[in-house]
Amino acid sequence: MVDVPPGRVTLSDRRTQRSWPVDVAAFRMSAFPVTQALYAQVTGERPSTTRDDRLPVEGVSWWDAVRFCNALSRREGLTPAYQLSVQDDEAVAWDASADGYRLPTEAEWEHACRAGTTGPRYGPLDEVAWYRGNSGERIHPVGGRRPNAWGLYDMLGNAWDWCWDFYDAEVYGAYRVLRGGGWSDAHWSCRASVRRRSHPTFRIDDVGFRLARRPVPRE
Repeated sequence: MVDVPPGRVTLSDRRTQRSWPVDVAAFRMSAFPVTQALYAQVTGERPSTTRDDRLPVEGVSWWDAVRFCNALSRREGLTPAYQLSVQDDEAVAWDASADGYRLPTEAEWEHACRAGTTGPRYGPLDEVAWYRGNSGERIHPVGGRRPNAWGLYDMLGNAWDWCWDFYDAEVYGAYRVLRGGGWSDAHWSCRASVRRRSHPTFRIDDVGFRLARRPVPRE
């Protein structure tokens, strides 16, 4: 896990031409997307289309990601961040006081991706991301491209990341936010500001996730 400092990020939506600033508190984010190896260790499942322990896990829904976060938290003796309803399997509440693993918010994700930069990417695309122009039409092991200034790998390209947030509940209902671009996407999708959406039950072969946590208290 990498310590991400506090800051402010301005989110934008291409469809509505709207932008809005968000203050981001300090948090921790995994240096790499969740791999197939870790996902299998925690869940006993290997849902991905292409199998390799060092590849990002993909073919996982938003709900799969949420349940994984809780399972990993329990395995490590942490308080799960998500409270799932027994009566309604589509109801979830986030306990922000919990020290367990969770999905980053959309603002946290973009703030972490930019790592203090202001351009569309934190480095030259071919150096930092696997995308349509250099991926050979396949997903790649995590950490194969240059990280950003804060030591986070694969923030752009390779596999999209699920985020906690609803995309636009009034228009798209339960659809959640995806960020980062994937191995089959054109260069314009692999930018820090690009937003995509998907239903939380959908499993897609270029969508995975990475982990976030509260910062560790300093003694």
